[in-house]
Amino acid sequence: MTDLLEGVRVIDLSQWLPGPAAGQLLADLGAEVIKVEPPAGDPMRRLGPLDEDAISVWYKLVNAGKKVVRLDLKSEAGRGAFASLLSAADVLLESYRPGTLEKLGFDLERRQQLSPSLVHCALSGYGQTGPLAQSAGHDINYLSLGGGLLASGPAERPVAAFPPIADHASALQAVTAILAALLRRQRTGQGASLDISLTETVLAWQALPLTAALREGELGREEGVLNGGAAFYRIYRCADGRFVSLGAIEPKFWANFCRAVKREAWIERQEEPLPQTELSAEVAELFASLPLEHWESLLGEVDCCFQPVLTPREVLSHRQIRARGQLTQIEGADARIEVGFGGWIDHQPPVRRAPLGELTPEEALARWR
Repeated sequence: MTDLLEGVRVIDLSQWLPGPAAGQLLADLGAEVIKVEPPAGDPMRRLGPLDEDAISVWYKLVNAGKKVVRLDLKSEAGRGAFASLLSAADVLLESYRPGTLEKLGFDLERRQQLSPSLVHCALSGYGQTGPLAQSAGHDINYLSLGGGLLASGPAERPVAAFPPIADHASALQAVTAILAALLRRQRTGQGASLDISLTETVLAWQALPLTAALREGELGREEGVLNGGAAFYRIYRCADGRFVSLGAIEPKFWANFCRAVKREAWIERQEEPLPQTELSAEVAELFASLPLEHWESLLGEVDCCFQPVLTPREVLSHRQIRARGQLTQIEGADARIEVGFGGWIDHQPPVRRAPLGELTPEEALARWR
């Protein structure tokens, strides 16, 4: 994909979504990522829509750009092959429950013997220590415990987001830490042990709502500036059932919106106390009076932070999305949408990832010798 991480060798022991997404980002940046799976494969191979080869397209999408080696780490031969790979690796990414690597015979001392400058990133739900370290969970649980759900959604109830926020955010957190560790290793030769928790990734975003709760009391849904309590920052329904987003936080954007819809009297009402129930109802009534097409035509070129809530098909065809070249649509029996790295590098858009491929342990070792 790029040469930014050329020469960096990564073993990806993770399964499901967060770890594999982190490994894919490292591959996107130029690292060589070998995904080590048990003989039966990552269980995500069977989650979601299956292709003609009976392998999940979700699994393929999140692991493209890597090579897979199947090893039975419960066998002596499998552990031997893994030890050989580890001795040549720069990064080990795993998402086992805490203590699993130790049970397999690869505790800290053994890892350091095999690769003294190894960057080891353990990605887990609740962290490697603490009373919940061994507890199972998924995205919705980590969002719940980390404070990421209570203030989100309509007033009646919290709403879980899709795609899973904690999963993807923790992948970014893991990659950020790994890249920083590789920079230190380049400077000092020292490896690193990184303990990345999905819950703490969510918690790291909570300084604003936690401080608000400390000072002013718990923030209710649809009561704050950024969660639906402000008329100028809210999602509205149109007459045809479609939705639009209005993010006119700055006074100039709100004023531009009010003038465009011929409601100049609303301009000074932006400073009304939160939640702006009456003003929000008036704006909602206005949007509900006409279909999305009208509002796109009226506000599409107005500098007021307005965007329609797009359907998947509309996302694919949107002129901005197409201009940036991040999406590739594959037709046929195994149709899918490939989403490339989220950014341009050296003035170039992301290129397509190589399809997921499999190697034997011997082939993998030969690549890294």
